[in-house]
Amino acid sequence: MNTLFHLAFPVRDLEEARAFYSGVLGCPEGRSAAAWVDFDLYGHQIVAHLRPPGACGVEASNAVDGHDVPVPHFGVIIPLDEWHQIAARVRRAGIEFVIEPYVRFEGQPGEQATMFFLDPSGNALEFKAFADLTQVFAK
Repeated sequence: MNTLFHLAFPVRDLEEARAFYSGVLGCPEGRSAAAWVDFDLYGHQIVAHLRPPGACGVEASNAVDGHDVPVPHFGVIIPLDEWHQIAARVRRAGIEFVIEPYVRFEGQPGEQATMFFLDPSGNALEFKAFADLTQVFAK
C-alpha cells in the first residue's frame, strides 16, 4: 500500500485558492464545502481551509545555501520533467519565486532541483525533483 499525506492549510479566499491550485498548479479538485476545498497534489490530499484573520503566511526563514527558506512551507517531490513544467507555469502566471529554481548539491549525494514560491494567501510551497530518487535521503 502506498502511503499518502494529508495536509490542511489556511487560505484567505477559496476561489483564489481554486484558481491557484487548480489553474496554475493543475491540481484536480476533490470534495468541498462552504469553508474548505480538497485538492489532489500529485496523489496527496491537501485541504485549503478558509482562514481565521491573520492565520496565513510565512512567519520566519532559515538560511540554507545562501537562501532564506520560508518557514513554514510544504510541497512535493516530483519527476524532473514535471518540475520544469511547474516552474514554467509559475513564471507564466507572473508569480514571483521566493527562491528561483536551481540545483542544490550539484554532483554530490542528494543532488536535487528545488524552487520556492507563495500561494495567493502567502503559504510557502517547495517543489523538488531528483534525477535519482534513491538520493532523497542521501548524506
